Amino acid sequence: MKVSPTICSVATALLWTAGAACAAAFQIEDVHRIADVAGPVVTPDGRWIAYTVSSADKESNKTVTHVWLASGDGKQRTELTVSQSGSKVSPASAWLPQFSGDGSALAFISDQAEDHTAQVWIRALDQTGQQQGAHQVTHFEGGVSDFSLAPDGQQIAVVAEVANGEKDDGPIVIDRFQFKDDERGYLTKKRRRLFRVGVSDQSEQALTDAGLDVWLPAWSPDGRSIAWVGKRQHEGDRHAGFNVYLINAQDGKGLHCVSKDGLVNNDPDHASRPAWSPDSRQLAYLQGGPEKLLEYAPWELAVVNLADDKIRQVGKADRNFVHPQFSADGKALYAIVEESRTAYLTRIDLRSGAAQNLTAGRRMDADFSVDQNNRAVTLVCDDLHPCRLSVIDHAGETVLADHNAWLSDYTLAVSEDLQIKSRDGTLVDALLIKPLGYQSGQRYPTIIRVHGGPIYQFSHEFMIDWQLFAAHGYAVLAVNPRGSSGRGFRYAHAIWADWGNRDVQDVLAATDYLVTSGIADKKHLGIGGWSYGGMLTDYVIASDQRFQAAIAGAGAANIFTNYGVDEYTVSLETELGTPWNNPGAYKKVSFPFFHNERIVTPTLFLCGSLDFNVPCAGSEQMYQALSSRRIPTELVIYRDQHHQLDVPGNIVDRFSRYLNWYDRFLKNASQSAPAGSD
Repeated sequence: MKVSPTICSVATALLWTAGAACAAAFQIEDVHRIADVAGPVVTPDGRWIAYTVSSADKESNKTVTHVWLASGDGKQRTELTVSQSGSKVSPASAWLPQFSGDGSALAFISDQAEDHTAQVWIRALDQTGQQQGAHQVTHFEGGVSDFSLAPDGQQIAVVAEVANGEKDDGPIVIDRFQFKDDERGYLTKKRRRLFRVGVSDQSEQALTDAGLDVWLPAWSPDGRSIAWVGKRQHEGDRHAGFNVYLINAQDGKGLHCVSKDGLVNNDPDHASRPAWSPDSRQLAYLQGGPEKLLEYAPWELAVVNLADDKIRQVGKADRNFVHPQFSADGKALYAIVEESRTAYLTRIDLRSGAAQNLTAGRRMDADFSVDQNNRAVTLVCDDLHPCRLSVIDHAGETVLADHNAWLSDYTLAVSEDLQIKSRDGTLVDALLIKPLGYQSGQRYPTIIRVHGGPIYQFSHEFMIDWQLFAAHGYAVLAVNPRGSSGRGFRYAHAIWADWGNRDVQDVLAATDYLVTSGIADKKHLGIGGWSYGGMLTDYVIASDQRFQAAIAGAGAANIFTNYGVDEYTVSLETELGTPWNNPGAYKKVSFPFFHNERIVTPTLFLCGSLDFNVPCAGSEQMYQALSSRRIPTELVIYRDQHHQLDVPGNIVDRFSRYLNWYDRFLKNASQSAPAGSD
């Protein structure tokens, strides 16, 4: 077993860690060891819990995901799926586990078939949880993307993309308005359709036609209906809204929209399936705001009475919710509610409307599943732990499965909550991570981290880059400026069509605070982020020249170029108008490119070659502009990667480049090339 360097050994090379205690510190080689736990589901009787664990396969340089099965008491835990393809080049994965209503069968998606397409598999389980053999149920060309297992375990509602006569090896023909998606690629005539598949005979019946795209199916407890999220084509391409539909599970008739048109209902990006009440009479889903508000409006909880289609909102207003689930008696609704820098499992009494948070403290609850005894299996993350499973019941909370227990041998950095007054008096929330071995009164090189989204926030969760920076002697300030979630609509909406203004003020105010407080060394300041975090980095360094190093990942600065090149044409037209009718709005939010002469900060740009979310053009243009002006810069393009890097080697490479770039310009500033030279 390879032992990570101790802080003491690192300190011999890094002056900044002087005084640190001798303990194992998180290092680059540890990144491969992190296991990503997700997707817990529990049988109604609470006997078994299925979930997934993703980890790096170093030999194939791929991220591999498997389904695990744990007993409800935590005494048994086993990997239920294995790489059966036998290929070291492409080891098989399995994900999205779902139990049948009585817990006697477990279905999941796997790419273990010979053609490596993602198909639904199912296996029987006996009372001891032992697998009784698995067989492939679906055989769709191109695979499936989602499914819902019927309560009796005999049928499956499947989402599969249908080619409609197109050939994958022919030219790409586009005739639709929304024609790009980061993960799906070019959107042609293919449609995400809903099918019913028999488990025993593998019969297939299409339940929707080519006029709809389908996401997140959910089979009703009585087996009669399927709820799902959809969008009509072609005109649906021109709108940001989604709707929740019902359909007859057997023949596909009786298509019925149960949500309000004109709203961003249950956006599939939230991965929150509509939730059925136990009696199949009510449906809970996420109700967003009007389409014109896009994702700036909160995702609140809505419950529709299917007898009369009356919709009511429940739970706390002006906050984001995800993953609704009814209690076994149908009298309450569970969900995760987002607050500033945290997210908690909450229970809402549907009669009184009273809400009770079932968790508290410095944590982020990411997912959960509740059994018939109201015992919740929760996916919980915090500063010191990547997500792990815990059980919450009347006795309190107990850790059920921790696949990263090895981290207990490490000295890790914890975050501190800060609230900072911005220049106009707005209170801005942030997280401060001090370097390991921190000594009061000593100033440290400091990295300001800005998040993507922009409708997102930094929370109390395990962040690999923060741990690496802290272990290498850096202070880290993670800022949630205006535009962030967790603080309600007005706080998020403050940057509407005004990117790089108020959020930049907030970031600079937070930087001022850390310098004034005596923690940050103003001569050794860095900044960086990914996605909108990359964009905000560009905005900041074009607004203020105090930073000695910057890293802009998957960003953009010339928003004119984004139009028709990224996947956000609907959002751009909604927020900024079209570039020919409203060029002033586009130029306003493109000032880092059109005023790049203000930038003196050495900047590293990174992107994925297949990214349709924020295409490489944005990074390439800023790299070219700074290179033209002989500002120290570098461009890194990760081959065959989308917006989120998923190749382990690339992920480690990115973190290594982060450290090398900051070390070069923040710790060796006197040796670095001055602005204006190569």
